Amino acid sequence: MDPRSIVLGFARRSDATTLALMARDLIEAGLGWEYRAERIARFIDDPESVALVARDAGDVIGFAVMRFGEERAHLALLAVSPTYQRRGIARRMLAWLLESVSVAGMSSIHVELRAGNTPARRLYRSVGFVETLRLPGYYRGRESALRMIRMLRTPGAVTASWLPPLIDKR
Repeated sequence: MDPRSIVLGFARRSDATTLALMARDLIEAGLGWEYRAERIARFIDDPESVALVARDAGDVIGFAVMRFGEERAHLALLAVSPTYQRRGIARRMLAWLLESVSVAGMSSIHVELRAGNTPARRLYRSVGFVETLRLPGYYRGRESALRMIRMLRTPGAVTASWLPPLIDKR
């Protein structure tokens, strides 16, 4: 795999089934199946959400779904196909999402992950997330979750409007 061949872009409605199957197999394994194609399609259509995909030669090999709120964003799903894991794809998707959150003026981005998912925990820590809470039985009463957060600015703070640089008229 050539990393340059991986292209990030918005999910299409026709991707919903593929993303749902990836969610079932890579995120929800052993917990039931909540993120079916219809639910994924609603995220894709929702103007308050972004569904990002990573493609290799047109095939979906990873995806992320994030919802935007007033002050914060929530990363609902993130997965990369096993044959493409540990190649920087999730990190690229996170960088894209973090930039989007920042441009949108959000104060923070939140995510929950299985408490035992050490690789995901390391990934999120490596891009500035910190653990804030352990949630026993979060996943259908069967598994604990960790809530992690990445702060981008102080909540409620007024962000300065962009102004063009001053022109020196000497």
